[in-house]
Amino acid sequence: MARGQSPTVRRRRLASELRRLREAARLTIEEVGEKLECSASKISRIETGHVGVTPRDARDLLELYNVAPDQLEALVQLAREARKKGWWHAYNEVFTGAFVGLESDASSLRAFQALLVPGLLQTEDYIRAVMRSIRPDWTEADVERRVGARMARQRLLTDSQPPAYWAIIDEAVLRRMVGGPDVMNAQLSRLCEISALPNVTLQVVPFDAGAHSSMEGPFLILGFPEQADPDVVYVDTTTGGVYLEEQSDVQRYTLMFDHLRASALSPDDSLQLVSGTAERLSRQREE
Repeated sequence: MARGQSPTVRRRRLASELRRLREAARLTIEEVGEKLECSASKISRIETGHVGVTPRDARDLLELYNVAPDQLEALVQLAREARKKGWWHAYNEVFTGAFVGLESDASSLRAFQALLVPGLLQTEDYIRAVMRSIRPDWTEADVERRVGARMARQRLLTDSQPPAYWAIIDEAVLRRMVGGPDVMNAQLSRLCEISALPNVTLQVVPFDAGAHSSMEGPFLILGFPEQADPDVVYVDTTTGGVYLEEQSDVQRYTLMFDHLRASALSPDDSLQLVSGTAERLSRQREE
């Protein structure tokens, strides 16, 4: 998997810069739409990154904002680069939205999961069991397509320049028998193996820690290497996901993650709990 700044991150950066330049020019979205003879909603979608911007549209916007020629050409080039396709477009029926593009360019990933093993750490059989449970209407072809897509995502962790990945899971993740004893045992063994990677840290919040800061649900904090690309929080939902980019939201989830780290077992103790659970499961299978 080729790493480097993804088209998704470029589009996000360009959208932010176009909004900043419009505000600096003291123009409203409605005024820009009127001057360029397009809808205000189009300008709004461009500035929020919900749609891409063509190099021609970028040039028209930047000329309207009286941007200096050198900066204008640099941003038009950014618009060209933002229209390139990333590896995940081969799975465009599986990956919708900006999530995988952002994930692929993140320098750090901080994840919390309360019910399931995080996607980047799942085995193929575990993925199949989850997919069949949550979407019984999918065909085997649908399931296998998504298994392949998720396994492609996982190559991120063993890339030549992988992100720092810190995953915190609730103990319930270890106890929930997904796919049966064989599947679960292999999944727990996988967690032990992946924890040995220098860029991966795994912690478990034990049951006896009681209530904790993130019982409402899973989330992921994505950090990026460039200062121009601020952190973003992805909150998973049953209907997709929500992106939070306001600094106050990012700070709130960062604080929640810090509290989780304090409530969780240390990485070494977490590994012992995972391996101990796997050993007990193996003994039960033998009996």
